[in-house]
Amino acid sequence: MKKVLIITYYWPPAGGPGVQRWLKFVKYLPEFGIEPIVYCPENPNYPIMDTSMVSEVSSALEVIQAPINEPYKLAQLLSRSKTSDLSKGIITGQKKQTITEKLLLFVRGNFFIPDARVSWVKPSVSFLSDYIKTHKIDTIITTGPPHSLHLIGLKLKQLFSLQWIADFRDPWTQIGYHKKLKLTALSKRKHDQLESSVLRDSDEIIVTSPQTKVLFSKRTTTQITVITNGYDFEINHSCTLDSMFTLSHVGSLYEGRNPQVLWKVLSDLVQTSKEFSKVFRLNLIGYVSQDVLQSIKSYGLEAHTNCSGYVSHSEALTYQNKTQLLLLIEEDSIETQYIIPGKLFEYMASKRPIISIGPDVSDIEDILSKSCAGTYFRYKDAELLRLGISNHFEAYKMNDLNVDSKGLGYYSRKSLTLELSKILIN
Repeated sequence: MKKVLIITYYWPPAGGPGVQRWLKFVKYLPEFGIEPIVYCPENPNYPIMDTSMVSEVSSALEVIQAPINEPYKLAQLLSRSKTSDLSKGIITGQKKQTITEKLLLFVRGNFFIPDARVSWVKPSVSFLSDYIKTHKIDTIITTGPPHSLHLIGLKLKQLFSLQWIADFRDPWTQIGYHKKLKLTALSKRKHDQLESSVLRDSDEIIVTSPQTKVLFSKRTTTQITVITNGYDFEINHSCTLDSMFTLSHVGSLYEGRNPQVLWKVLSDLVQTSKEFSKVFRLNLIGYVSQDVLQSIKSYGLEAHTNCSGYVSHSEALTYQNKTQLLLLIEEDSIETQYIIPGKLFEYMASKRPIISIGPDVSDIEDILSKSCAGTYFRYKDAELLRLGISNHFEAYKMNDLNVDSKGLGYYSRKSLTLELSKILIN
């Protein structure tokens, strides 16, 4: 079997979407003649934990680890809660930031480039250099964020004659929170230089969306392949649905991801239809910011809302399979046009109709349209959104709220791993 070394920060028991992509690739790579070896930190500061993920790691998989020193532990001396939020990518709006938050953001943005795990680069290069020589590794993969892991690949590429693949789960300088880091002009240039080096010197780039491919193609001639995220479970065609008219969002709803247009439409429907008001429930499964909760309250939807907080991945799938409607929200910004959230594909495989709200340009719209899995709305589409939800409600009353999704097989994790294996074997 061909050996491939995968360098990742997120690995079980880490929770959240960041861990799932390579956990699933690693699961299926041996079926395509590739032996994965995972390198991850020994003592990471994961912002979210999900111990249920541990059971998915094969006992036959070789996992090598090395210690990491992260500044978040020191930063907690200033503010434990704000440090925790920052490690999750949660950044308060400019006008509401405290002096402590502003200080943490400035230090994070300008003293830790490209990110707070950059101190792991040098010891990892040293550790992996010995491993690569001893085990005759000729292919490595780095996956980010954190994008400092790509610097490990860059250094190893300079030291050894090997194939280096850089996997971007999200963009680098175009990621949503980048412009909020209070970067100096010098720091901005440093980010740009590092990103350009990775895009130029890697042998292959993998991205998760066509829009990101377009973005990177303007900066490099390196081969870029789109391999999206996907789902990894049997599609259940006979799940018992909620008796109420449930609209469920699985995942985080940060301050910037606060769809006022949706709350207004739902509020109008609740106020104008006793029939709708009686059976409607909004399920929010995952972290929800106080700004979002306050908006929901201000629109009179609090009594119709159930907030479950963060749940395990398996519990999230249960919510998805039984809900009447699934809700997908992306921030109305230029940066989010490069993002296809991993949960989209699990939503699609849940075989429940999807209502998605996002920016004017998004790959999500194209995927939903081609798969017939749901409907995409822009933030200005209030009347269309109201009509869409009303039509779904009428179908619900007739016990006929269904979706006939097409082409889901391509997005299974096994099918996507096949596409990855073609890159690794060539």
